[in-house]
Amino acid sequence: MHDFTVNVQNRVLAVVRSVLQQNAITADVHPESRLVDIGLSSMGMVELMLKVEAEFDLILPQLAITPENFQSVKTMERMILNQLGPGPG
Repeated sequence: MHDFTVNVQNRVLAVVRSVLQQNAITADVHPESRLVDIGLSSMGMVELMLKVEAEFDLILPQLAITPENFQSVKTMERMILNQLGPGPG
């Protein structure tokens, strides 16, 4: 399960970096980095949500699309793992 989680985190990081690059935002992103603090706008967040759905081939339920779930790579990773199946524990 650990390898799967690391893979999800790496994929989320790649998507976040790609959205930041498209929005001309230069920042060093870590799993705990707050995306709003880095400078991602609300439109950037929508773009990020759509790219996350495409990357993981899923449609996020409306209840999962919250500012809390898109705060950082870590919170998005947790949300995606919950959508993909039962989490560890």
